Amino acid sequence: MSIGLIALLDDVAGLAKAAAASLDDIAGQAAKAGTKAAGVVIDDTAVTPRYLTEFSASRELPVVGKIALGSLKNKLLFLLPAALALSLLLPQAIMPLLMLGALYLCYEGAEKVYESLFPHGAHEHEAALESIATDAQSFEDQKVASAIKTDFILSAEIMTITLGAVPDAGPWMQAVVLAVVGIAITIAVYGVVAIIVKADDVGLALARLEGPAAAPLRALGRGLVRFMPHFLRLLGTVGTAAMIWVGGGILLHGLEAYGWSGPSHWLHEAGAVAAQAIPAIGVFLAWLVQAAGSGIIGLCIGLLAIPIMSRCLSPLWRILKTRFRRLRGKP
Repeated sequence: MSIGLIALLDDVAGLAKAAAASLDDIAGQAAKAGTKAAGVVIDDTAVTPRYLTEFSASRELPVVGKIALGSLKNKLLFLLPAALALSLLLPQAIMPLLMLGALYLCYEGAEKVYESLFPHGAHEHEAALESIATDAQSFEDQKVASAIKTDFILSAEIMTITLGAVPDAGPWMQAVVLAVVGIAITIAVYGVVAIIVKADDVGLALARLEGPAAAPLRALGRGLVRFMPHFLRLLGTVGTAAMIWVGGGILLHGLEAYGWSGPSHWLHEAGAVAAQAIPAIGVFLAWLVQAAGSGIIGLCIGLLAIPIMSRCLSPLWRILKTRFRRLRGKP
């Protein structure tokens, strides 16, 4: 074997080792970043099922698929390039954009609270914002679009947290880590959502099994059928609370970044006092107090946003949309 061939094989072996090391590094960085984004991932998982409660069983998985595809597009086609561009060119714009997204989360969550407390007023508010769906397809399209919009905000938080976890990596490494985390989280979130929304159908199938050996499975199936409607309602409540809590927390963090640390400092002190009161569960109490405070602030901001949206921004949006349609020659 010639010396040149041996050198070439050595080079190939060296490149293979470097590639393997890079893959290990990417996996490690992605795992680290995904762990830091776990809180928002849980919120995303809790929020999504509330968009699926009004669909027939045959449409649940197709709707989950549509939302998951929209989520992937959000992360890979829009948020990943935007995050890299902002990180390189305009890093100071990231926080204001996150705060705008947090305002939207607070508004969406507060709107659900308002709907549960004042259903008649909520229907009037919805009618003022957009046309009511008159057929099943329009209703499905509206729900999917609303879920994808909410996912966009939560995905932005996930991608930003991921980017913040790898600040010293190069742009290409950041891009790969963002893509790996985005794909993995989307599969995990919407896989869990699909399991949740189809659990009652699995229960029904188990309840229909025949034979004495299947008695335990039939009991399990009947339990699932009874339990899942209550669980979905609870999950919808948790999802709404999560939106408000996450939105309020982001706004507090943003205010702190711009020098107004008072609210965050007060919540931190309140959490410390609660932790000292019952040391055995001090860590949990501190988190609970701070989360509750963030949620109260988020709810107040969201409730203030409802009249602003319906009386100012929505009419303005209708005018702009009408003019845009006329420019395109549509009635």
